Amino acid sequence: MRNAGIGDWITRRAQRAPATTALVDVATGRRETYAELEHRVAAAAEGLHGLGIRQGDRVALLADNSAEYLELLFATARLGAITVPVNTRLAAAEVAYVLEDSGAIALAVSAGYRETAEAALSRVGHRVAHTLAIGDAGAGLDELIQGNEGSRPPNAVRGDDVCVIMYTSGTTGRPKGAMLTHDNMLWNAVNLLTAGKGISGTDTTLAVAPLFHIGALGLSALPVLYAGGTVVVPRGFDPEQALRLMAEERVTTQFMVPAMWAALTKVPDLARFDLSALRWALCGGAPCPLPVIEYFTGLGWTFMEGFGMTELSPAALYLESQFVVSHAGSVGRPFMHVDARLVDADDRDVAPGEVGELVLRGPTVFAGYWGKPEETAEAMRGGWFHSGDLGVADADGFVKLVDRKKDMIISGGENVYPIEVEQVLHRHPGVADVAVVGVPDERWGETVLAVVVPAADTVDPDELTEFARRQLAHFKCPRRVEFTDALPRNATGKLLKRVLRETYTGSAATVHR
Repeated sequence: MRNAGIGDWITRRAQRAPATTALVDVATGRRETYAELEHRVAAAAEGLHGLGIRQGDRVALLADNSAEYLELLFATARLGAITVPVNTRLAAAEVAYVLEDSGAIALAVSAGYRETAEAALSRVGHRVAHTLAIGDAGAGLDELIQGNEGSRPPNAVRGDDVCVIMYTSGTTGRPKGAMLTHDNMLWNAVNLLTAGKGISGTDTTLAVAPLFHIGALGLSALPVLYAGGTVVVPRGFDPEQALRLMAEERVTTQFMVPAMWAALTKVPDLARFDLSALRWALCGGAPCPLPVIEYFTGLGWTFMEGFGMTELSPAALYLESQFVVSHAGSVGRPFMHVDARLVDADDRDVAPGEVGELVLRGPTVFAGYWGKPEETAEAMRGGWFHSGDLGVADADGFVKLVDRKKDMIISGGENVYPIEVEQVLHRHPGVADVAVVGVPDERWGETVLAVVVPAADTVDPDELTEFARRQLAHFKCPRRVEFTDALPRNATGKLLKRVLRETYTGSAATVHR
């Protein structure tokens, strides 16, 4: 049986186009062809096997982006072992939880996280047998590769074997390990190849979002490598460096989270960067503020927005560029190999124009939560993944998300969707960022609180409320406005609304739950 996993992708690409550039490591300047990448992946897999890593074992990565990060991912996959990307912004206790929960027996670490790794390892109840320095931390992967010819036959990996355990953001509590299979990754890549202008072997992308984020892997690095294109890997995100690299490397397709796209709009004289090679840009990971979308479409860019989740590998829906204006605020329609429905509390389809929970099915839907069968069963009721997102579809099937089910505010019996209020307030020139949550109210049950990052030194809260009232029903408008220097976000840019609820109400829970 052939290796049916993602570890075989590089072998096949090396056979077809050995001289094509696969990876560019910005920090070291190293450029690898597919032939060179194949050699390093095969030799690294042999080295990992020599350490005792076997099929099904978990290998955790606590590291900045680098070519070695992707090399180790493919080498681990070739053995049938499982990669566990770890959020680099976690505290030592949180890293220890991921290592403990996943049962990782090996940990790869880059330079900036050695102290965190040591502190985390001291808290883990089982023995993490191997630590490996990668990226800027030393020559660990090179040492693993040296002396290995990569001649060991790859394991017979099945498509339904787990490839990655990707821990969810933990915006509401302890993160859960979403098990993504090799087939999940394959079909996600196929979806990206068939969507809109698609991804092809002539494409180049900048892997600027952190690789521990499913968006960076599933919407950037893996589909481009599957197609035979080139992935440019900087260590992290700097807006001006990103634009310079996009120009120098002639980037053709680009994924970023909203906070990154927003940061690019602040770079002075963006026109000095030659971005004429860019075919399309994709925003995901969180709702993209309309002013950011309008900024890039105003430049004539093919700018698309989409919806995805870790549990969906992540691509689920996308809005093609030709519909960005006519269907503003929508996340579009399902990718080719995704089925989507909007359902009521009894899992019955709702009519166009009615709000329902978005549920999805298809070959990109995860295999479940690691070690959590009850949570898996709850999420996969009736064979459909229940996203927890509320949306409304028009007659043509375009879906507009109205909010997370858990974040919905009920004020005097009326449903208030924070995203709708946030989108209005984002348009005020005095607002740099904003989040809306419900707060307890004796009369109404809940009322609307807006937490605002001001764009200027002072913004009149009454002016913001009046601005909202000109565009929204009064029950949707903020009864209270608070100001802050920055909103709490996780490493993928998602708002931590539970932190806001704790800060301003003393409880992380929504009032009506």
